Amino acid sequence: MEAAISDGDLPGAVVLVWSQGRTAYLKAFGRRAVEPESEPMTVDTIFDLASLTKVVATTTAVMMLVEEGRVRLRAPVADYLPGFEQHGKERITVGQLLAHVSGLRPDLDLEQQFDGRETALERTYEERPVAAPGERFVYSDLNFMLLGEIVARVSGQPLDEFAARRIFEPLGMGETMFLPPAALAGRIAPTEACVGVEWPCRGDAADAVMLRGAVHDPTARRMGGVAGHAGLFSTAVDLARFGEMVLGGGARDGVRILAPLTVARMTSPATPAGMRDVRGLGWDIESRYSANRGDLFPVGSFGHTGFTGTSIWIDPSSRTIVVFLSNRVHPDGGGRVVALRGRVATLAAAAVMDSPVALESMRADPPGGAVDTGIDILREEQFARLRGARVALLTNRAGLARGGVRTIDLLRAAPDLEVEVLLSPEHGLAADAEGSVADSRDAPSGLPVYSLYGNTRRPTPRMLDGVDTVVVDLQDAGARFYTYAATVAYVMEAAAQRGVRVLVLDRPNPIGGRTVEGPLLDAGQTGFTGYLPMPVRHGMTLGELARLFNAEREIGAELEVVPLRGWRRDMWFDETGLTWVNPSPNLRTVTQAALYPGIGAIEGSNLSVGRGTDTPFERVGAPWVDGAALAERLNARRVPGVRAYPVTFTPSAGPYAGEPCRGIHLIVTDRDALRPVRLGVEIAAILHARHGEQFEIDRTLRLLGSREALQGITDGADPADVAASWAAGEQAWRARRASYLLY
Repeated sequence: MEAAISDGDLPGAVVLVWSQGRTAYLKAFGRRAVEPESEPMTVDTIFDLASLTKVVATTTAVMMLVEEGRVRLRAPVADYLPGFEQHGKERITVGQLLAHVSGLRPDLDLEQQFDGRETALERTYEERPVAAPGERFVYSDLNFMLLGEIVARVSGQPLDEFAARRIFEPLGMGETMFLPPAALAGRIAPTEACVGVEWPCRGDAADAVMLRGAVHDPTARRMGGVAGHAGLFSTAVDLARFGEMVLGGGARDGVRILAPLTVARMTSPATPAGMRDVRGLGWDIESRYSANRGDLFPVGSFGHTGFTGTSIWIDPSSRTIVVFLSNRVHPDGGGRVVALRGRVATLAAAAVMDSPVALESMRADPPGGAVDTGIDILREEQFARLRGARVALLTNRAGLARGGVRTIDLLRAAPDLEVEVLLSPEHGLAADAEGSVADSRDAPSGLPVYSLYGNTRRPTPRMLDGVDTVVVDLQDAGARFYTYAATVAYVMEAAAQRGVRVLVLDRPNPIGGRTVEGPLLDAGQTGFTGYLPMPVRHGMTLGELARLFNAEREIGAELEVVPLRGWRRDMWFDETGLTWVNPSPNLRTVTQAALYPGIGAIEGSNLSVGRGTDTPFERVGAPWVDGAALAERLNARRVPGVRAYPVTFTPSAGPYAGEPCRGIHLIVTDRDALRPVRLGVEIAAILHARHGEQFEIDRTLRLLGSREALQGITDGADPADVAASWAAGEQAWRARRASYLLY
């Protein structure tokens, strides 16, 4: 928080964490105001909540009327607001407004000034939808402007009066209100200096006035300060009370606001199945706007954000509420808190959970159903993006469409395109080779296969002769040193030099896209096992990595990614509905993929990691290892998500092929709690302490990639402290990757 304030991202904030029946954390940071005079932030500061109005006031009010039978979710909006039905809006329902799938655009034209609630409604009635109802998610203030009016028309009370009498007063939320009185101005966090109701605010104009108690949102301000989408003011403590009511199934301290089933309905997926953005009724569950959820709160949690820099996130599984209130737009409309809100939520989740809870006990059924890969989308589009193209295809045996058809064969059969050559990464087209791979020919198609893991690792001019498009369909493993990502980068470099475009058919990160872990790669260690400095577990898909590489390295490739449909960042491969095909010979299961970033990181030493056995990356050993002692010490460390037991094994490949080895077998007990890179460091630290003469730990540098981390192990630092030292680098990577994420 202090670093973000120092960087000018916000003047100050109040953070509250409520968990298990009590306020676990409440603190004010920075300044409440910096202009015209500096004021310290206090925990009782009143904030302009902006779009938190949508869930705290409007959604709650609408659902109360639904319970009373006075509003129906499936009813057309025009049943309550006659005149709205014009221009093709007659089929839009109340429920579609709540879930932001009405098809209305985000807002009225802000540059066109108007005055009054009736004028705002008239302009909204004149709107023409930008999409059919239920067709796509469009976050829209217009939806909630209309909902606020429905509350007023049906109840006979303006939204502010209804919310005060029916919600805020019963819950003891005495400092939550629309139109706060002037007497409270000293405690209200100012936002931006504006000229009347103009937008943009023109804060440098002579007649600009700092907004303090007047709503920042220009449409709500033009509507008199009371609107269904914005206008509410509140404190962190009051919002926690509201969150307690939601966690209480609609009741707090014996006062019931909503029925338990109503709360469950509000906070369950309400967007159509298969839609990438998953929203409840009013509430955000898993969408492009849910960065304030952080990295640890599970699916099944929910929340909302506000433009002025506010957010709330509620997790029923840990019974936790995280409130983040800031006035990041003060004093000049700037500031940024998207990433900061997520970091605060992550820290809160880590602090309040006594122990990791298995995903299976936390997660709602994943909304959206099966995942479609890039090749599935391309086939659905009838290969329109490749019409007239002469293609080089970089792929291997994992390059399959749904139904098991090879991408090679689909492209060859597609009309109006020609597949000229095939390119293969490490392990070859069959994904079963170790070591250097020679050029070959694909027997079913007769196409030449040029290896990018043989005499060269970069496409030569001969390989791309007559080609105008390189199509990439590879399954990555989610670890920095898995070489397919570097191969794609090298292909982009060669393509850029020849003016050849690159089309990446995206596939899931098999170990998910939320968790980032491990030390940043030292700058001097970049190469084929690390194209640029990033953590061992990068949390990106291959398509996202391609976007990042192209921009950050200024490759200049004409790059297009065909994104996945239905994939979420918290998904493991076995939750996608896709068939697992070994992307390389020793990654045979999702469990092995989960362990790979950590066990692979120490593989460069003189250890067997189970290559040449039935369970690669699930066992670690060598002839000189005391397996029983290693298992005992590792289990005593209580590394989250994993246990070990001693084994003996004789690998048929690797550094001890044909030799009996002693070591450990790893059992993943909670893959979401597992931090594999820390696990690798824990194992390396035990082996260094016990077998320092035999264990060639310096050889781990190539894949671990960090001299500092290696030095920490050899100096005898606690492995947990070594892992904790990666936090700044991990956070820097999250910020660096943010603009390249597709999901």
